[in-house]
Parts: sequence; C-alpha cells; structure tokens
Amino acid sequence: MAYHASDHELIVQFVNGNQSGIVKLIKRHKSKIFSYILINVKNRELAEDIFQDTFCKVIDSLRAGKYKDEGRFASWVIRIAHNLVIDYYRKENKLKTVSNNDNEDYDLFNSAKFSDKNVENVIIENQISNDVKKLINLLPEEQKEVIILRHYVGMSFKEIADHSNISINTALGRMRYALINMRKMIKEHNLILTNI
Repeated sequence: MAYHASDHELIVQFVNGNQSGIVKLIKRHKSKIFSYILINVKNRELAEDIFQDTFCKVIDSLRAGKYKDEGRFASWVIRIAHNLVIDYYRKENKLKTVSNNDNEDYDLFNSAKFSDKNVENVIIENQISNDVKKLINLLPEEQKEVIILRHYVGMSFKEIADHSNISINTALGRMRYALINMRKMIKEHNLILTNI
C-alpha cells in the first residue's frame, strides 16, 4: 500500500524547500476548498480566482512561519478563503454605491440611496449589524461557528455538518442553542434589533 504523507509532513517538506509538498497539499484539498468558495460566490471563474488567491496567501503564510500546526490545515485554509470571499463582497458593495448605471444617466448625489431617510436607515442597520456581531462573539465557539457558516457564509446544514465533522442534528442543535442564547442576551442588554 502506498504511503500517504500527512498534511504536517507535506508542510514541513515545503517549508524546507521541496515544492512538491505544496503541490500535493493543493491537490489533496482542492475540491473541498474550491467547493466552499463556489458555494459562496456562485461563479466558477470568480471561484477559481479566489482559490488561487487563497493558495497564494497560504504559501506566503507558510513561508513566513505564520501557520501553527494543530492538525487542522484544511480548516485554516477555509478560513483564509472565507476572508477573501468577504473581502470580495465588501469591494463589490463599495463599487455598486459609486459606479455608473449602464442604461441611464446616473447622478450619484440625487440618488434615493443617499437621501436623509436612507442614510439614517443605513446607520441604524449598521448599528443592528454591529450589535448582532457582538452577540455572536459572546456565544460558545461551536455555536458561533454554526451561526457564521449558516448566515454569513450561506452554507446548508448538511454542508456545515460535513465542514465541522458533526451530524446534521448536532449542527441544528447548535444553531437552536445559539438562537436561544442570543435571545437571552438581547433581553439582558435591552437591545432593539429592528429599524421599524
């Protein structure tokens, strides 16, 4: 039976100058990481770009000694990919607010998006979003992960279960407890999470 080097061994090979280590790591994890990106951006070409950027960051981080091996290489790479996906959406949203509309003359300052009422709504929505993020950060790690993967990354419970190596019922249970805990915290802190 052929010997399969562990992720750790391949990382050590790469850090010590053997390029085949990183090639094997990319091949080993490509389908999982690429699928994760594709699920989130829903565009194959864009997913390929982000996948390449992800592994450029991985290579830079490995060379700089920033990766601490805890046997969770794939999770670490997915976190890098996740951050790049978020960066992409942030940039997209910024561009959308200032780009010209192709079909008609578009006056940025007369746009309804920038009326007083809407600016106020945006401020309130940002405040709500910040409050929700603070609450999520107070949750136990396992519950926090399920909330982020479900609501910010858009994974299904099956995908969350596969990603976290747990059953679908466990993922659903963690979500349920996360929501119960968040409701409790909302009451305790007298937060109003609506702009109506």
